[in-house]
Amino acid sequence: MLTIWGRNTSSNVMKVLWLCDELGIAYQREEAGGAFGRTTEDFYRAMNPNPTVPTIVDTDGYTLWESNVILRYLCATRGGERLFPTDPRARGDVERWVDWQQTSHNPRMSTMFLGLIRTPPEKRDMAAIEAARVQTAGLNDMLERQLDGRDYLAGDFSIADIALGPQIHRWFALPIERPHQPRLRAWYDRLLSHPGYAKHCAGGLA
Repeated sequence: MLTIWGRNTSSNVMKVLWLCDELGIAYQREEAGGAFGRTTEDFYRAMNPNPTVPTIVDTDGYTLWESNVILRYLCATRGGERLFPTDPRARGDVERWVDWQQTSHNPRMSTMFLGLIRTPPEKRDMAAIEAARVQTAGLNDMLERQLDGRDYLAGDFSIADIALGPQIHRWFALPIERPHQPRLRAWYDRLLSHPGYAKHCAGGLA
């Protein structure tokens, strides 16, 4: 059985758990990261040289880290073509949003989330948090435009939506001012109709 190492409050773990539900992949999850520690222990470093989650261990012992790479791998090995198409252009349309999530959207969202949820009020850098909010709103304008005439980012539901989904929930759940972006909100509501998203990604902030 597939093993997923990582706490379920990590957005990067959430997306892997959600994908497993979408593809009907059986798995067991082992707590690691955050308050659970373990990521700096020798056994974990042997699987993943970074003190990060998630790490997966496949049934034959193969290990893999980096959440978006894990999404691609599970689709490739578990019949996930509907979520990660094989046609080069259709795949490119999906992959650019998957990579954009990691390189552009994630850093700003992390500043806000860590600052507002995991930092005591007296230690918060409110200037950095506000700058990240403004930047994220601008990035979400890109999503708003992309969703014009589309239900999902690449047309059909895909790992592009799964990669961004946990952060979009946080965007709507954080105690922040948000611009009016109706297509973004409608997309979020569609994501909530997926049981795996509602279960793994749309809970309380912690």
